[in-house]
Amino acid sequence: MRQSAAEAPVFMDAPGAMIRGADWDGMRCIRIELGPGADLRPLLKGLPDDHCQVPHWGYVIQGEITIAYSDGHEETLRAGDLFYLPPGHTPRTAGGVTFVEFSPDRALEDVYDHIRRQMGS
Repeated sequence: MRQSAAEAPVFMDAPGAMIRGADWDGMRCIRIELGPGADLRPLLKGLPDDHCQVPHWGYVIQGEITIAYSDGHEETLRAGDLFYLPPGHTPRTAGGVTFVEFSPDRALEDVYDHIRRQMGS
C-alpha cells in the first residue's frame, strides 16, 4: 500500500500544524508539519501527567523538534534523525519541523480528540 502525502486524508489542519496520512493495520502513518513556535504542551494538559502517552516511531525530514519527557530530560531531534518516543512526552519546535511518524491508530486518535477539545473545535 502507498499513499501520497499530498493526497492523504487530513487528520488535523490547525494554525501552524498540518497532519495528513492513513491508518493501516492498526498503525497511523502520518506526515506532520509544525510551524515555527509550535508548542503542544498547553494542548496536552489534562492527559496523564499532561504528556502524550502514545508511543511514536518516525523520521525527521527537515527542521528540528525538542521533546520533553515526564522524567524531566529533553532531547532535540533534527533532520535525518530516526526516533522512538516512548509514552510520557511533549513536543515543541522553535523554527518548524516536518517529520513522518507511525503510532497506534486508536490511541493516537484519542489524543487528537483531546487536542481538538482543548482547541475548542
